[in-house]
Amino acid sequence: MASAGDKDPGAFLTIGELSQELGVAQHILRYWETKFPQLRPMQRAGNRRYYRPSDVALVRKIHRLLTEEGYTVRGVQKLLRAKGDQESVSASRAAPQFQPTADEPSRNIDVFRLIALRDRLAEALEL
Repeated sequence: MASAGDKDPGAFLTIGELSQELGVAQHILRYWETKFPQLRPMQRAGNRRYYRPSDVALVRKIHRLLTEEGYTVRGVQKLLRAKGDQESVSASRAAPQFQPTADEPSRNIDVFRLIALRDRLAEALEL
């Protein structure tokens, strides 16, 4: 079987190839499909999954958020839902950009990380 690294960057990946690339079991990828409605790989005969480049990018993002940034599945769900809502709003009209005033320093604000942090704090306080 060819590894994901041997394929063209725009080629579809099977669940086995993506699983091997990320070091995640195939059943985990299937589980993520049930938890993240944005993740819908193509399914051909015999329910064989083919991940499009956009699906691969989303899986990599989910994996990074869960493993490297410490989000919970619920936190990633909220983050992706908020981002999806944000993208639909920005598609219909341009979202206003942060413009610092003369007495306020310029800084990058990652709203999605702030929302996720807020949600994680709220979950922790509920315990």
